[in-house]
Amino acid sequence: MKVLKTLAILFLICGVAEAGIYKYVGEDGVVLYTDVPQGKKSAKAIKTKEKNNKAASTSSKSANITNSSSSASQNEGLHPIISKKAKENEVDPSLVTAVIKAESNGNPHAVSRKGAMGLMQLMPGTANDLQVKNPFDPEENIDGGTRYLRYLIERFNGNLTLALAAYNAGPKTVEKHGSVPPIAETKQYVRKVLALYKGKTDISFPGSNKMKKSEPIYKIIMDDGTVLFTNFPLYNKQNSVRF
Repeated sequence: MKVLKTLAILFLICGVAEAGIYKYVGEDGVVLYTDVPQGKKSAKAIKTKEKNNKAASTSSKSANITNSSSSASQNEGLHPIISKKAKENEVDPSLVTAVIKAESNGNPHAVSRKGAMGLMQLMPGTANDLQVKNPFDPEENIDGGTRYLRYLIERFNGNLTLALAAYNAGPKTVEKHGSVPPIAETKQYVRKVLALYKGKTDISFPGSNKMKKSEPIYKIIMDDGTVLFTNFPLYNKQNSVRF
């Protein structure tokens, strides 16, 4: 009997209860423990955890629904700020929303491993340049991030792909490569933002996304002494000087 009691205790400790343990008393008085019921004489000695698991699953789903609702409510509260700052800086509010989603998933307290802060993940140096005193304040962060996004779009002549790459990797890195840099994180980031913004998922980075090289400017002195600046040397190549 001591052996049987010990076995029962071991069943409890080892968690075999997940399958259900049944106690069966034979005609000779021998007590057996098994996970398979032995007719009407068997009695469930240890209850299964299925109900508990279902309860935990239900609780988990409820928690997820609550968190999702809370997140959605929080994001809705950002819409007026996004619309205001996007209008002030002549940026599509949907683009700002996409950047926020990709950067922080709408968490104003987010901090990356590299130290980027807030909704639009401003680096300390960038936040300082933009005079953002509190990067965790949604309005300040969106204001600074939107102004920075506008600056990058202008810096890369309206090329949104390059502007987004610069937002992630830095403008100097993009200018160094003349295109989206060969950085997996940056490529994934650009694809994600553009997918959120335009619904495109099959985005590639062909040569068309490269920065346009500046056209040469020629200074031409005409026969009458007139100085002419043009991007084409015209016919008088002897008097043209390329800048």
